[in-house]
Amino acid sequence: MKISNLPSGPLAVNTYLVADEETKSAFIVDPGGYNPKLTAQVEREELKVEYIILTHGHGDHIGGVKDHLREFPEAKVVAHVDEMPMLQDADMNMSTALFGYPVTIMPDLLVKDGNSLVVGMMILNFLHTPGHSPGGMSIVVDNVVFSGDTLFYQSIGRTDFPGSSFRELAESIHGKLFKLPDETKVFPGHMGTTKIGYEKEHNPFV
Repeated sequence: MKISNLPSGPLAVNTYLVADEETKSAFIVDPGGYNPKLTAQVEREELKVEYIILTHGHGDHIGGVKDHLREFPEAKVVAHVDEMPMLQDADMNMSTALFGYPVTIMPDLLVKDGNSLVVGMMILNFLHTPGHSPGGMSIVVDNVVFSGDTLFYQSIGRTDFPGSSFRELAESIHGKLFKLPDETKVFPGHMGTTKIGYEKEHNPFV
């Protein structure tokens, strides 16, 4: 599994291109804006993008979906079922304020806690981790978790947005993410990578 971080969008969200080097199957996590470097890497490495997966529906994480779908029309958009209202409401997802125009997304596949997908030789397991948003989710692949805006390096996602809840966020982190092995590497939506064990000991917010 090869993971590339290609930040995108006005807030430079961590956008991940994850590829199975053996089969060339790949998926994208949270395209916050159009990034030509991502497209160039897909073409250079001859990858097949099968899914665009959204950890949640805030505008800074979804702004590049439609542009990249034009380039990868066979890719399916994946989101948690509880995030549908936000994905369909530009005011709720704050895209108009961020971009100056509304962005709404209609996923091809809605998942729930415990669902999984196979991409090449990779098995993706979805954890519902609400708190930053009602349908926030994390994606576990082998010893890696893509945590979106739930868990950061020594920090957590904001809980002052509509639909956010600090209590739910703390429950998601303690009840789901901190149950993963300590050596699990965390690839968050913002800031640098970390590990579950490190955050259990050093995160001051939870």
